[in-house]
Amino acid sequence: MSALHSPRRALVALAAAAVLALPAAHAGQTCEEGKLTGRELAAGMELAAHTADKLNASGAKVVLLARAGQDLSKYGLRWSHLGLAYKDDSAGGAWRIVHKLNACGTDHADVFRQGLGEFFNDRPFRYEAAFVALSPELQDRVLPLLRDNTAVTRLHTPRYSMVAYAYATRYQQSNQWALETLAMAIEPANTSRAQAQAWLRNQGYRPSVMHIDTFTRLGARLTRANVEFDDHPTGDRFAGHIATATVDSIFDWLSRTQRGGAMQTVR
Repeated sequence: MSALHSPRRALVALAAAAVLALPAAHAGQTCEEGKLTGRELAAGMELAAHTADKLNASGAKVVLLARAGQDLSKYGLRWSHLGLAYKDDSAGGAWRIVHKLNACGTDHADVFRQGLGEFFNDRPFRYEAAFVALSPELQDRVLPLLRDNTAVTRLHTPRYSMVAYAYATRYQQSNQWALETLAMAIEPANTSRAQAQAWLRNQGYRPSVMHIDTFTRLGARLTRANVEFDDHPTGDRFAGHIATATVDSIFDWLSRTQRGGAMQTVR
């Protein structure tokens, strides 16, 4: 694989199969079409600048960075989308984010490397961010992986569902990719998604359980290619109990296991 270009070039794919001509790539936010307004662009860049300042002040070199792309408050969730962010000393200390994005309106996703400006200029529901710095030991383990195009996509599954079951491998959503990749970095023996998921379960990770009624599930399934429920256990699915990886649950797990520091917000 050839070296990646500067993340200032929009949506530079890490995976060899990624196609830059795909429809706009999205995760954790609405799929609105059209160019950003001047106000939206300014708000996104301002949030990016404040985030960079706070990340630099933290002294960390690897964090999990979240944005509020969608309003998920009815499910008790504050954040919608997660990326693995690192300080790139080879680029003057700029922050880069590696994250998975869904090609809007399709069941396909790829992994991308972006700068903070691109990460936040995606029409978020709320111009607010949050991050958790990994423990110093984990930062040292994760940083080389984030720089390696092949390693960082090893557990990537292109087939995407926004509500993918946290303990199945048929689909993979964005937060799930970040969590499983983190599990691989922490424990190198996790060389497959199934191994990473089993390890996470044993390590006390608990996905968020969203209560989604039959009518809502049917409507989403019929109208959106990036929503599937058939990987969830039958009993849970019929009861409307949808267990999926969320930013909130990942931050909680990092805190409980002392693998990360306190969550910090940026407004």
